[in-house]
Amino acid sequence: METNQTDFIEAYQSEDIMSLNHSKLIHRLSVALDRYDSDYDILPELELELITGKCKPDVAVYKKMPTDWFNDIIYFTQAPIIAVEVLSPKQAVTDLTDKALKQYFPAGVQVVWIVIPTLRIIQIVLPDGSMQTWTSGILRDPVTSLEIDLGYLFR
Repeated sequence: METNQTDFIEAYQSEDIMSLNHSKLIHRLSVALDRYDSDYDILPELELELITGKCKPDVAVYKKMPTDWFNDIIYFTQAPIIAVEVLSPKQAVTDLTDKALKQYFPAGVQVVWIVIPTLRIIQIVLPDGSMQTWTSGILRDPVTSLEIDLGYLFR
């Protein structure tokens, strides 16, 4: 029993802490990506139950889907094209790279963005383990061609 309680506490501590900057970045990411709303669904904090387990990316990006207001889904089972993770104050970058390599990519996610607030960078991770680091300018996603201005994001 202690192991389960410890696992729950550790998962909560590393994943569900929402700081001021963390929340601000999720909002700004969503606003910046809103211009793609006609082609993509930009979904912050969506609960997923993928073949690799439950997870909740800070922002998930999907090809536009029809909306059914009468039948909502609590745990969505389809992998997003992009999973965006914002590093929390008490989290290690390896927590997020491990999540990308062990949970997201095996479930079909095509690209993971890791946002590191204190360094004001975004790392793009691809399924083959390759990474691109953006420190300024316009980030262009290699899979979808979505663009985001880091100047706006980290202003």
